Amino acid sequence: MSTPLLSIKGLTKVYPGVVANSDVTFDIGEGEVHALLGENGAGKSTLVKAIYGLIRPNEGTMEWRGQPYAPSAPAQARATGVAMVFQHFSLFDAMDVAENVALGMDNPPPIRELAAQIRKVSNDYGLPLDPDRLVGDLSAGERQRVEIIRCLLQNPQLLIMDEPTSVLTPQEVEILFKTLRQLRAEGRSILYISHKLEEIRALCENATVLRLGKVVGRADPRQESARSLAEMMVGQTLHTPSRETPDFGKPLLEVSDLSVASPSAFGTALKGINLTVRAGEILGIGGVAGNGQDELLGALSGEIRAPSGMVRMAGEPVGQYGPTARRAMGLLCAPEERLGHAAAPDMSLTENALLTGAWRERLVNKGFVNWGKAKGFAETIIKRFDVRTPGPHVAARALSGGNLQKFVIGREILQRPSVLVVNQPTWGVDASAAAAIRQALLDLAQGGAAVVVISQDLDEILEISDNFAALNGGRLSAPRPVQGLTMDQIGLMLGGAEGDTDVAA
Repeated sequence: MSTPLLSIKGLTKVYPGVVANSDVTFDIGEGEVHALLGENGAGKSTLVKAIYGLIRPNEGTMEWRGQPYAPSAPAQARATGVAMVFQHFSLFDAMDVAENVALGMDNPPPIRELAAQIRKVSNDYGLPLDPDRLVGDLSAGERQRVEIIRCLLQNPQLLIMDEPTSVLTPQEVEILFKTLRQLRAEGRSILYISHKLEEIRALCENATVLRLGKVVGRADPRQESARSLAEMMVGQTLHTPSRETPDFGKPLLEVSDLSVASPSAFGTALKGINLTVRAGEILGIGGVAGNGQDELLGALSGEIRAPSGMVRMAGEPVGQYGPTARRAMGLLCAPEERLGHAAAPDMSLTENALLTGAWRERLVNKGFVNWGKAKGFAETIIKRFDVRTPGPHVAARALSGGNLQKFVIGREILQRPSVLVVNQPTWGVDASAAAAIRQALLDLAQGGAAVVVISQDLDEILEISDNFAALNGGRLSAPRPVQGLTMDQIGLMLGGAEGDTDVAA
């Protein structure tokens, strides 16, 4: 047999209070697309950080084409032939594409020469980019192209991709997959991390499955179902979210002709938004990233003030109120950006529980914080939503993305809101956790709450929503019942088509 491109043997990494990786062993072959699967907190991020030189393992060895490989920094990994596209983009909005690419290179050429290289490489791989465009004007898919092209310009032999399709439209996913298959045909290898198991089945020929830091299985994803892969990850039968036939009550959230400017220079203004969500109803709002999702959540949460009368809760105008007053009334929100917006990175989970739960959970009395009660609330969130962490004393930034997402969503749901607005509720979480979050949202609606789910995951919206509306360029389509809605009709709505979409059926 030929020598693997990368061989990992007995890799172990221990942090205070947690074993992130334990005796991990597997190989990645030349020209192979290899999936790394596991629940949130299974050890995937720690493992790829070791491969990329961001951390040093406590035990174990790695070999690159049969030779010892132990990168002490990402620059050394890149020099060897390893590149990584991170889940969270590290780009500067106010700089153009070429300038952003240069910042991520160890020895960038002159900017004019680099711009020519960007045009050539991006066109060669079917990911066309204009090096002169401001990054702030790019869509989420185009921003990811910047990250990928920055990697390809360094001629990598192993490309690590962490949740690469979480912010992409179905069309952009197809373009990305075409590029990855082209890289494989050139003999390059790809280590692919994703919770979207149908994508794994379509793209990867081998998979290594981690659970609690250990390798618990290996599979050819093409020979497995998405459900069998998910059950291999969690070690148990996967729960399918369900609820009884909904019985809608009175309107709890009403938005009338809402038009507000974006606080960001690169954001999208909202234009004439109208919606009504009743007690017991889940309204799903879809849209390509950057079409006003953040602004809509901000206007509903109170972070962006709306003129009086445009936003009503149970018939009462709330547009003049800020987030704290709206929370006291029962209108709670969970934004997309979990680290920095939904949670303060350097604060503990107890402190983050306090930030939004102070009044509804009565964690503050006469200006004094009841820290014992705040800790208890954080512990309840951790237990109820299976947040993998040593305890509530841990800083938010120390959690994996998926575990922090479970904490943030759980924190809002457990405060028993009358109205809950969530943006990307299952972004970056594994199949089991996604099912648990969706079930919690269904249960909340079953209990009489009005729920708005803003998501780019159309499967998620169709699974849990009663009605669907599309956000395009800051405008919201008229809601339509999910029952009987086809993907063609949804595609027209996402593209801003007006009027009767039955022609797409």
